[in-house]
Amino acid sequence: MNRFIITALLLVCSNIFMTFAWYGHLKNLNHKPWIIAALVSWGIALFEYLVQVPANRIGHQVMNLGQLKILQEVITLSVFVPFALFYMKEDLKQDYLWAALFILVAAFFMFRGLLAKG
Repeated sequence: MNRFIITALLLVCSNIFMTFAWYGHLKNLNHKPWIIAALVSWGIALFEYLVQVPANRIGHQVMNLGQLKILQEVITLSVFVPFALFYMKEDLKQDYLWAALFILVAAFFMFRGLLAKG
């Protein structure tokens, strides 16, 4: 499988763990002391790092650091918005759409060299 695709898939998995580690406790552990939430979040984040570190190592073989970061940001927003809407039951805000547009513009500029090569 293509290293770019492997990187993207690993980053999707990593971001799912990351999103739950960072924000899941707001729904599930809001009645617990913050230290409990932090420990649970760190436990979830361990799995994130076990996927994210190999993703970045593989991705850096085919992308420069800026491209890797922008790819991660696109994936983060792609994971976060459904999480916010469906899991946390937040309303879709116009700001999410504006953020997505600007991140897509950033992705275009970071990857336009690869796009031109075909």
